[in-house]
Amino acid sequence: MYMVIRKYNKVRSVADAARRAKSGIGHILKESHGFRSYYILDGGEGVGLAVMMFDDRESATAANDRVLAFVQASLHDLDLGDPEIIAGEVLVNIETDASSLVKLI
Repeated sequence: MYMVIRKYNKVRSVADAARRAKSGIGHILKESHGFRSYYILDGGEGVGLAVMMFDDRESATAANDRVLAFVQASLHDLDLGDPEIIAGEVLVNIETDASSLVKLI
């Protein structure tokens, strides 16, 4: 797996950016080869983080280019600035066993 994290440090409204990104970026990612998951985090004090998971680097790079183009074209009024981008191979992945959650409920 390959992860891309984009960190924006001067977001006027992370909640608004997340709401608007959900449909636009969500559509782009759902159509992207190798896409696994997408998260937006509110880091407080104008810090917003977007985390994308893919099967491999090539898929992540192709999708990230499309996502950045969407952000620049559609979210420019939020004054996001240029993100700090951190990307790399996932070395450890620990998930809860969904079947055990069903038994607990």
